[in-house]
Amino acid sequence: MKTILYPVPETWDGLCKRPVLENKNIDTTVRAIMKKVKTEGDRALLEFSKLFDKVAVTEMKVGKEEIEESDTHVPVKLRKAIIIAKKNIEMFHQAQNLKAKVIETMPGVRCWRKNVPVEKVGIYIPGGSAPLFSTVLMLAIPAKIAGCRQKILCTPPGADGKVDPVILYSAKLTGITEIYKIGGAQAIAAMAYGTETVPKVYKIFGPGNQYVTKAKEIALSEGIAIDVPAGPSEVLIIADSSADPEFIAADLLSQAEHGPDSQVILLTDSKKLIKKVNEETAKQLRDLPRKSIAGHSLLDSLAILFSSLDECIEFSNMYAPEHLIINTENAGELAGRVINAGSVFIGKYSCESAGDYASGPNHTLPTNGFATTYSGVSTDSFVKKITFQELSGEGLKNIGPSIELMAEAEKLLGHKKAVSVRLKKLKNV
Repeated sequence: MKTILYPVPETWDGLCKRPVLENKNIDTTVRAIMKKVKTEGDRALLEFSKLFDKVAVTEMKVGKEEIEESDTHVPVKLRKAIIIAKKNIEMFHQAQNLKAKVIETMPGVRCWRKNVPVEKVGIYIPGGSAPLFSTVLMLAIPAKIAGCRQKILCTPPGADGKVDPVILYSAKLTGITEIYKIGGAQAIAAMAYGTETVPKVYKIFGPGNQYVTKAKEIALSEGIAIDVPAGPSEVLIIADSSADPEFIAADLLSQAEHGPDSQVILLTDSKKLIKKVNEETAKQLRDLPRKSIAGHSLLDSLAILFSSLDECIEFSNMYAPEHLIINTENAGELAGRVINAGSVFIGKYSCESAGDYASGPNHTLPTNGFATTYSGVSTDSFVKKITFQELSGEGLKNIGPSIELMAEAEKLLGHKKAVSVRLKKLKNV
């Protein structure tokens, strides 16, 4: 990690910039993939499966029998752990499903807002060396709670042409039965446009590499909704001299192992802590199975020494991290001053891994500074909010004259007349 000592505020904006893996051709490549899927459908998907996943898929949709048998291939202890996580995630997201409340803004004028599920949603789950079955829980559970009518899942197959059993088990557990063996940008294209086999959806959820992210950006520009703007995963830790360096190093590495373009940042007012964390990080990195990935990530990561924790929290709000861990003696007080963050972890025992898997809140969060304006995925992400209003005759009499005056002031006399003709009829009732 690079160490920065007492940076002046004028340099903070530059320090907030995320590392970017250079790929000048990514936009052209992804657009070509999406165009081919849009025009050729299943044929293009099968071709890309051979090209990118190195597997010849004959049947893209996972059969019911394979889904039903998935639990026999998942260890009992892991199944129990997944069930615990499922329960916590359900409990947290169910509490967000609020009932509509009718507001009478004035006598005879009743208004309310109702949550209506997005009818068709698509979930993308990366596969490869680390199949993210936890993301199945994080996306399928709120989709089910929201009441989405159709929920489909796309994920790349393994070398054997099959989907990882733990992904199938998690999908089965959360009520998803439409699963397709498709990965990468082509999976996003399939859900955005629809093919002979894959149905078109209205909103796409899920993480992925830079190709998947670019495909979601393109889909959004063409009118298909997505969950949140996404980039590489990131964590920012605020710690003081009371923090355990072993805990801090473990938290940094847990995020760094996501990918070579992930960024981890330590903010502190203790120079000694930086030295101890660097030593502990090097020690733990040696035993990490994904040490080459984590090591690459650490090259672009930062340890920044500030003169006070006040400056640490100020910088953090400017950086707007996906995950924010506050490991200080006054963690609760600092947490109350957070303005921009995807999810906040308070205190020395609140590791970010808890949020990734089982504590309850969603782990699909805004990255790359988008936490300044976006929230993480929630039950709300799977619903539209439709407003309703009902005026009685009395209500129109009360509010009508104001509407007439306002419409006339804007020179929209048709608007005024829609009220006036009703008021005229009401005089004769």
